[in-house]
Amino acid sequence: MQTDIDPRNLIGRKAFDRNGTKIGTIDEVYLDDATGVPEWAAIRTGLFSRDAFVPLEPSDLVDGSLHVPFERALIKDAPDFGVGRHLSPEQELQLYHHYGLDVAAPPALPDRDFGRLAGSDET
Repeated sequence: MQTDIDPRNLIGRKAFDRNGTKIGTIDEVYLDDATGVPEWAAIRTGLFSRDAFVPLEPSDLVDGSLHVPFERALIKDAPDFGVGRHLSPEQELQLYHHYGLDVAAPPALPDRDFGRLAGSDET
């Protein structure tokens, strides 16, 4: 999704699934803690329903509406963490797994030779 979009402009917009079926209305937008880039949208899925979190990447903003590349049923079955609270890294990981999205593992520490081991006689 375009990263130059003001997240406040997403709130109140309609959201549609991969088949063009209306999911609901964007209730809140969650930013990445490290980058400040919009990462998740909470979509109100019905009058008496809950908010469902959807990833903004790989979603698209088309003609003022958010188009999410997932089935409506998958979106409605997303883990429910409630809105208005910070998403923890563990909750984000659950959401990424729910949507089948790969999460990059942190880079491995480089192999380093720190010299001889303490107590060894090798020089």
